[in-house]
Amino acid sequence: MRKETQKLLVLSLLGLVSVNLTAQQKAKKDTIKNIDEVVVTALGIKRQNKALGYSTETIDSEQLLRTQNNNWTGALEGKVAGLKIQTAGAGPLASARITLRGDVSMNGFEDQALIVVDGVPMNGRTVGSGTPAYGAGSGGDVPIDYGNDLNSINPDDIESITVLKGPTAAALYGSRGAKGAVMITTKSGKNKDGKLQVSLNSYTSFDSVLKWPDWQYQYGQGTMTKDKNGNYYYSYGASVDGVSTGGTSSAFGPKFDGQYYYQYDPTVNGQSKERQLWRPYKNNIKDFWQTGSTYSNNISIEGSNDKTSYRTSLTYLNNEWMMPNTGLERWNAAVSVDHKLSSKLKANVKLSYSQTKSDNLPATGYNNQSISYFMIFQNPNVDLEWYRPIWKPGQEQVDQIHPFSSYIDNPYLIAYEMTNSLNKKNITGNVSLNYQIDKHFDVLLRSGMVWNDELRTQKRPWSSANYLKGYYREQYIDGFNFNNDLMVNYKTAIGSINLTATGGASSQYEEQKTQDYFAIGLKNPGVYSLTNAVAQDFKIPKPYDRYVNSLYALLTLNYKEKIFLDFTARNDWSSTLPKANRSYFYPSVASSFILSDIFGLKSNKLNMWKLRASWSRIGNDTAPYQLENYYSVSSFPGSVELPSLYANPNLRPEMITNIEGGMDFSLFKNRLTFNATVYQSNSVDQIIRNVPVLWETGYSLRVINSGEVRNRGVELMMNAYPIKNKNFSWNVSANWSMNRNKILSLPEEFHGEPYTMASVGGVVYYNAVVGGSIGDMYGYGLMYSPDGQVVFGSDGLTAKPTTMKKVGNAFPKWRAGIQNEFKIKNVTVSFSFDGQYKGMAYSQSHHKMTEQGKLEHTLVGRDNPDGLIVGQGVVQNADGSYSTNTKGVAVPTYYADYWRRANVETNTFDTSFVKLRDARIAYSFPKSVTQPLKITDLTLAIFGKNLWMWTKFPLFDPEAATLDNATITPGVEMGQLPTARTVGFQLNVKF
Repeated sequence: MRKETQKLLVLSLLGLVSVNLTAQQKAKKDTIKNIDEVVVTALGIKRQNKALGYSTETIDSEQLLRTQNNNWTGALEGKVAGLKIQTAGAGPLASARITLRGDVSMNGFEDQALIVVDGVPMNGRTVGSGTPAYGAGSGGDVPIDYGNDLNSINPDDIESITVLKGPTAAALYGSRGAKGAVMITTKSGKNKDGKLQVSLNSYTSFDSVLKWPDWQYQYGQGTMTKDKNGNYYYSYGASVDGVSTGGTSSAFGPKFDGQYYYQYDPTVNGQSKERQLWRPYKNNIKDFWQTGSTYSNNISIEGSNDKTSYRTSLTYLNNEWMMPNTGLERWNAAVSVDHKLSSKLKANVKLSYSQTKSDNLPATGYNNQSISYFMIFQNPNVDLEWYRPIWKPGQEQVDQIHPFSSYIDNPYLIAYEMTNSLNKKNITGNVSLNYQIDKHFDVLLRSGMVWNDELRTQKRPWSSANYLKGYYREQYIDGFNFNNDLMVNYKTAIGSINLTATGGASSQYEEQKTQDYFAIGLKNPGVYSLTNAVAQDFKIPKPYDRYVNSLYALLTLNYKEKIFLDFTARNDWSSTLPKANRSYFYPSVASSFILSDIFGLKSNKLNMWKLRASWSRIGNDTAPYQLENYYSVSSFPGSVELPSLYANPNLRPEMITNIEGGMDFSLFKNRLTFNATVYQSNSVDQIIRNVPVLWETGYSLRVINSGEVRNRGVELMMNAYPIKNKNFSWNVSANWSMNRNKILSLPEEFHGEPYTMASVGGVVYYNAVVGGSIGDMYGYGLMYSPDGQVVFGSDGLTAKPTTMKKVGNAFPKWRAGIQNEFKIKNVTVSFSFDGQYKGMAYSQSHHKMTEQGKLEHTLVGRDNPDGLIVGQGVVQNADGSYSTNTKGVAVPTYYADYWRRANVETNTFDTSFVKLRDARIAYSFPKSVTQPLKITDLTLAIFGKNLWMWTKFPLFDPEAATLDNATITPGVEMGQLPTARTVGFQLNVKF
């Protein structure tokens, strides 16, 4: 018993667990041990979970490493109630928008949770390429997902992730934690036996496209043109059969029925000499994509003794993505040392380095230079191989092969010549000193830094649709973020009350600088340098820096481990607010009542019953440079121009008030746990930056304080061990969450009119209306008769409304996830499902492929003898009555009108889905095999991610979002790239 007690004390001292010894002594074999989890809370303070008056969830390293992810955020999908990971489907870096409990701000989807690594807040800002998602015909460039600082975090180095969901949980982080926080604790080398341990983790995985659109391959290129005999025909260029029909991107041509037509001949780069078989090429899009691959190898060395613990690791990842000639490689190195300098003084140093390099990352969006654009415009009768040479003979680097339209770039030109390179270096580190003054007092000094340096280039060759003489760009981004904390902790007991008081101060300084150099036109084709520019442009970097200084305090009272009370207070001084309003104070209170102990209800059936409640008021500042007007550099050399945003020198901090309550249950010897949480969050005095003003003022927008948004929600979590014995166990966990958002007030300046928070492509508008919700999507749609039938005009086309209407909301009504793990001796089988109900997304690709007759649903009506189709609906008569529509219109015209781009209603779809998010089968070799090899652990596994999906969403993925410059906008598919289905193998070895 003495030996076991010593082990438990060592674990407790290491800060890993706190164990109820009495319960452990009485526990039976089938009992899940009653270990009170130690949770990393705000400022890195470790607390017992039962003491917390707010909801948290923890994901450990084992769950993170079950499947390989180029971005660690992918491992959280579906596993935390109230958390949403939103990516833009824009390539292998998969930059994520992480939100907790919905959006609270009306500033265009800027709500994101704070990411904290070992107590140091990260800079989650994303620097975009400066281009919108919709750019067709604009002559500009396309968005590229270059990632941000979060991409550099190595999942192999993560020990655990704790999600602090509400403002109360993250109250001590102030403005930065107003939208919740994700706390990442990295591995430190502490282990229970103190021995040197070497670990090898190796992954190999392969990616394929999860879901394709339902392209039709029954009809080819054309617009239902007839020859002189009244028959549908096709001709690439004018021929004896008739005028050319090969210049269109539409697929309303003849049916594939064994005919022969004059078609494109790649050997002559023009019309074939003889008629060729009219046939479809059913893999003329799919075959462009390849099986992607990712290889990752990690080695770590760690150990500890009574004074020192250490860990060092090195990881190399190589990714070849599904689009040819795209991918990345990444190096990660990390060092952690924890040393006791004396009996009272401890020092901790953690340092990580990351370098991400790519010769080419894919572009996204709806524009000529995106491969998504090519997939939309590719016709069924066109062989992909015709494009492969890229350049016309003798015209290398001068004139590309794109025989059907000069607006559609060759897909291999996009992949191999229009490259977007990246070389990004990142250093994250922190140093902390902890001095134990006496048994009551200790002092912590911690200083952390995040530094990044990034070079991006973009190459566009001659003859590309938007840059006939080529284009080259160099973008340099560097920034750093310093955080310093000084905390004094005091612990004592007064009778039955345990008291802990923490007081501290912190300072944060953030700076970022971006420099852009452009070569507009290239003198010599294929030579990408600024000195080869026909004309050069240079953007003088705009400064981005901010300071936040803070004082904070935490008081924790604990009565007999039964009642816990927390009080926090914080005051911030932010450089982004005016001097009069720069200082703002906000408090919080949280309570936890262990009802099972208070009322003596503990038994084998009811092990723990906890009631928790909290209240908080959190301040939030704004982006820099909103207080005064600044000139910006003009594109005309030596000149400047006025800003379009009129600044506000009297801004106040936004305030968020949060109320939360919940209950936690632990039943049947802790084999069933259940948590329920309800919350309400009100955000007032919102800092709104896009309020229109009269043009006569010289400005177009201004920034003000106004508006109130409320979020209410429910979160349910369950974990159970239905079966647990020596040879077999089954663990199942599930979560369900819903959030209801309501806009309670808007600025008086709008006079009851909606406020447009964001828009995409000039068709979808996210309008804020009193009584509505953030995420409400507005656009033009259909008109309906009183009995709900579609109204058509006398021309047989849909009646056109003069005002927009709400067509849906980008956010679902609820989300859920379930994870299962089965252990059968040495075999572990795990899998998880997650999904959402409702939510809507507009699809630009669906509109355009419907307009062009590329999808299966456009087959309806093509066989009509007269080539006309009559829309189902009614026509309004002169007297106001309605009669059945009988007017037929040409099939291509009908589809182009009913699903036109501006008709947001017909191109918006339900995004409900269920996904088999991940699965894994692992085998751990028994000691009889590992011990002779002097191996402590040897595990082989096969895993998968996104293996199966059910959805009615017609395009690639219902989790649709758009990368609009640097903003991930949910609810719009605007040139989305395919989602990957991943299958891989894993080897874990420990010595």
